Amino acid sequence: MIIQNFINGQFVDPLQNKWLDNFCPADGEIYGKIPDSDHEDVEVAYIAAKSAFQTWSRTTVEDRSKILIKLADLIEDNLERLAEAESEDNGKPVKLAKTVDIPRAAENFRFFAHAITQFSSESHETIGQDAINYTLRQPIGVVGCISPWNLPLYLFTWKIAPAIAAGNCVIAKPSEITPLTSFMLGELCNEAGLPHGVLNIVHGIGQNVGHAIVVHPDIKAISFTGGTQTGAKIAIAAAPHFKKLSLELGGKNPNIIFADCDYENMLSTTIRSSFSNQGQICLCGSRIFIEQSLYNQFKSDFVAQIRRLKVGHPNDENTDIGALVSKDHLEKVLDYVKIAVDEGGKVLCGGEQIILKGFDDGYYMSPTVIEVKSDDCRANREEIFGPVVTIMPFTSEQEVLDIANKVDYGLSATIWTNNLNRTMRLTHAIHSGIVWVNTWMLRDLRTPFGGVKQSGLGREGGLEVLRFFTEPKNVCIKY
Repeated sequence: MIIQNFINGQFVDPLQNKWLDNFCPADGEIYGKIPDSDHEDVEVAYIAAKSAFQTWSRTTVEDRSKILIKLADLIEDNLERLAEAESEDNGKPVKLAKTVDIPRAAENFRFFAHAITQFSSESHETIGQDAINYTLRQPIGVVGCISPWNLPLYLFTWKIAPAIAAGNCVIAKPSEITPLTSFMLGELCNEAGLPHGVLNIVHGIGQNVGHAIVVHPDIKAISFTGGTQTGAKIAIAAAPHFKKLSLELGGKNPNIIFADCDYENMLSTTIRSSFSNQGQICLCGSRIFIEQSLYNQFKSDFVAQIRRLKVGHPNDENTDIGALVSKDHLEKVLDYVKIAVDEGGKVLCGGEQIILKGFDDGYYMSPTVIEVKSDDCRANREEIFGPVVTIMPFTSEQEVLDIANKVDYGLSATIWTNNLNRTMRLTHAIHSGIVWVNTWMLRDLRTPFGGVKQSGLGREGGLEVLRFFTEPKNVCIKY
């Protein structure tokens, strides 16, 4: 399959006619080509977006909302086709794409279609001065959205939907590893009646396309989701241009389990929070801490259930763990298992590459549980982003709080307890942008999403992201 850039409502080849191979994680085969675009393609996209902004920014909120709702409907109508494409591109089970990724992509457009109709400005009467102040919320102009490979359409639309709902025009770069569903989205945008130039999708590698978007002097805001090191480079490159930045970066999230938890619910949810999407979710609870009195029981039950998970081809309805996204990423995750063992960790299950019969070159790995003695090991301090978790006992609330907060990240945390006082103490004290108590990945799109420390800058979701994608202008009138 030949993927093209989507610029000004048209599918076009890269200007330099350079291409990249697109690999299928399930079998390791090349199944398509994607544009290896550069700054010239970004400039063409910018010209289209700038032109479209003149009209789109003045389009009524009601009309913008109707187009986004139509786009949500079209994504749902194409559920099967999009889910199969997402699975082929990413390696995740088709059933996961059908039930999570594609429905959430549709919901992103539908949510912000409604949210923009409720996004209001403020006014303040200055009594005694015969004056009134009101604040306009105006679209920024042309903005850049750069999304990752782990939840391709899910996170691509999470950025695009609020940006265009607020009246901006977008130059978007999906991951070059998983470009297929973003390419398909262009077709649906035209069908939904989105004016040409409002959304422009430029494919290529980060050093070329991503960098060109970040340093473009007239692209006024950047929304990025990806690795912490890349986020730091973006912040440095964007700083001289005084751009607005929203950076959703890495995580090394604690899953804290107290003995008074609802055990069965905790166990089944912890399996999901450890290995969903092959552990390739920034919110996965990759550091599991268990109260000492419950530790042996948890270790036995958890490992036994993990051993029953099926690693298989993404098209198999019985598959629990699909393929990792790329050969390089598989090798990186396997290297971390070796590092953990070298530092004294004990592999309780998994830890090896799996050769799937008939798909010998696919990127498969068994779900892995490593028992560690100290939280100072690299496996507990660095983001692995694969089907690997560590487990470790703790004896007191203060001890586990100190350990949870010791890492450089602070994206999410999960706490399992039925003690209300403990819940209140820990949720206030833990260094994290999101805290789940007795659940995981329960999302309300109205809430702010993001992390602290090296997990990012700014917040997405709800009214927070609509504020990000608009500029406030205060007007003071004396009468």
